[in-house]
Amino acid sequence: MTRVHFNALVIFVSAFSCYSHAALPSHQQIDSWLNSLGADGKFDASKGIDWGVMPGPFYTPELGIGLGAAVVGLYRPSPKDSVSQNSTVTLNTYASSTGAFGLTLDNHTFLAGDRQRFFISGSLNNTPTWYWGSGFSSARDNHRRQQYTDKTFALHPEWLTEFAPNSWLGLGWSLASMHAARIQHKQKHTITDERAGESVFSSGFATSLRYDTRDFIPNPRHGVLAQLGYAHFSPDTGSDSRFERYEAQLRSYFALGNMRELAWETNGAFTQGNVPWNQLPSLGNSHRMRGYYEGRYRDRNTLSTQLEYRQKLNWRHGYVLWAGAGTMASRWHGLTRNPWLPTVGTGYRFTFKPGFNVRLDYGLGKNSSGFYFQAGEAF
Repeated sequence: MTRVHFNALVIFVSAFSCYSHAALPSHQQIDSWLNSLGADGKFDASKGIDWGVMPGPFYTPELGIGLGAAVVGLYRPSPKDSVSQNSTVTLNTYASSTGAFGLTLDNHTFLAGDRQRFFISGSLNNTPTWYWGSGFSSARDNHRRQQYTDKTFALHPEWLTEFAPNSWLGLGWSLASMHAARIQHKQKHTITDERAGESVFSSGFATSLRYDTRDFIPNPRHGVLAQLGYAHFSPDTGSDSRFERYEAQLRSYFALGNMRELAWETNGAFTQGNVPWNQLPSLGNSHRMRGYYEGRYRDRNTLSTQLEYRQKLNWRHGYVLWAGAGTMASRWHGLTRNPWLPTVGTGYRFTFKPGFNVRLDYGLGKNSSGFYFQAGEAF
């Protein structure tokens, strides 16, 4: 473990142990500070959107040491709607020691007594990073990797309609514009050899079919999500190349009393056609396979799974423990033959809106690790 990892771990353990009263401000003092940030642990529908802000540090393999801010808003589009769960909008901003900065958006709006839903996610970032190529052999060869700055804008809106109890049909669009700037060591030709080139524009329609009984999407305590997704990209839809993406996801949540729960997920992403290098599915981000450098392990098909134990402590505190694994292959049947990468980790949880946590996770992978600071659970 490097000194940076060790120091970050000390900070993390200190934060995790802050429920001890020794030499720390009282809960009442901390609550008064948080109230000024809107993080009062309450929801006031009369505000329209009830906002809360929580800053925090992080360290990830790709971003280095940085500071982020989680901005969360809770709202109800119709005060008379007593069926739908609270709608949420989440903004995560960050800046890091590598010169990276960015913004991500997640919005879940529930309408018409939860018979209609509108979800939208997006990101805008400027991130110095590395590209290894695709496949396990490329990911393991550090001499092959090439440094560049990823400038990306992505947006994915989706409208969902309930057609049977807890069953939803979704129609949406997937848009991503990426430019690889400041490419180092062009003589390696890693990125410039790719058919898609240094700038890639992907645009296509998306559809999904899902069964969803989760009680609160940002932080479920019980329920199931089973989802199939399909996206089609072609010049006819404005995309630079023609390809398709399929996704399959299964999540289950089990409440173990009032203070504990288990969460489990299996996720698969599969592509075919002329898939641009930046649209290849990858293993490793703040939601799954935590601890791996985002984008290092990428291929045409990926499969991963994880199991997480979540424990609520006193006051606003809680923690999680997880273990998982993932693999990838250029062809889907190779997923059963290729090696699996492990991931384990622990995380600290702090409640600052009803049912809504900010998280500080430490993930450990194979020869890789990282801290993650975000609003909402990983899955």
